[in-house]
Amino acid sequence: KEQGDYLIVALSTNEFNEVKGKKCYFSYEERKKLLEAIRYVDLVIPENNWEQKINDIKEFHVDTFVIGDDWEGKFDFLKEYCKVIYLGRTPEISTTKIKQELGLGQVAIGK
Repeated sequence: KEQGDYLIVALSTNEFNEVKGKKCYFSYEERKKLLEAIRYVDLVIPENNWEQKINDIKEFHVDTFVIGDDWEGKFDFLKEYCKVIYLGRTPEISTTKIKQELGLGQVAIGK
């Protein structure tokens, strides 16, 4: 919430994760409940496809779009609608590392 006063998280649906080649360990509803339990998260919305971002920004009056810096430059087209911030990842938190340690391979946990 350092970037704003209302945090909306777009959570990939199980179907969208399949399109991206990822399997979900938890269902969409389970992942949504986990996110909603975080006190900083105000609203969780379904991410059904890449193309919906502009509509979401307009519908929810988004001022700032924040995404990990591993996507650097990929969402610059959104700058026409809002501020875009590529946030550095937290080094000690790695979904990839967790999946490797659990032997899960390509499993979407929350992204």
